[in-house]
Amino acid sequence: MEILQPDFFRRDVLDVAPDLLGKYIMRKYDDGHIARFRITEVEAYRGEEDKACHASKGRTKRTEVMYREGGKIYVYLIYGMYWLLNIVTGNENEPQAVLIRGAEGISGPGRLGRKLQLSADFYGESLPSEKIWLETDNEKSPFYTVTSRIGIDYAEEWAGKLWRFVSF
Repeated sequence: MEILQPDFFRRDVLDVAPDLLGKYIMRKYDDGHIARFRITEVEAYRGEEDKACHASKGRTKRTEVMYREGGKIYVYLIYGMYWLLNIVTGNENEPQAVLIRGAEGISGPGRLGRKLQLSADFYGESLPSEKIWLETDNEKSPFYTVTSRIGIDYAEEWAGKLWRFVSF
C-alpha cells in the first residue's frame, strides 16, 4: 500500500474524483484501531461558478478550507447529525472538493461519516495525517459509471453535470 501525498490532490477536481475510486480511506481511531474503507462513490464540486458547490456563495468561515491547496479535509454537518467527508483539490484560491459518498458496504455520505467518526475536529486536517489518510494498492483502476450529482436540484443547470462517479 502507498499513502497518497498532497500532490495527488493538487489537480483539477474532475481528474481527482474518478481517480479516488478504489482507493482506501484509512482511519486510526482514538483507541489505536486502524480501519480501511474502499471508496466506491464520489461527487465533484468545482468553484464559485458551480451553484451546487458551497463556494458558490464565496469565501466564508465554512468554505475557507476549500480555498487552500488540495490535500485538506473539508467536513460539514448536515441535518444536525451527519458529518460529511470532502477532500479539497486543485490549487490555492481555486475552491473545489470531492464529496466521498460511499465505500464498500457503506452507502451514503452520512453513514460513512458516522463510521469514520468524523467531527468538526477534522476540518482543515492535512492529508496524510495521523488519524486519517488515503492509500492505494496500485491495483488496476475500477470500472465506473458517471451520473448527475444527487440532491442538488436547486443548482439549476449545474444539477445535470455528470460529476458523480460510481465504481462497479
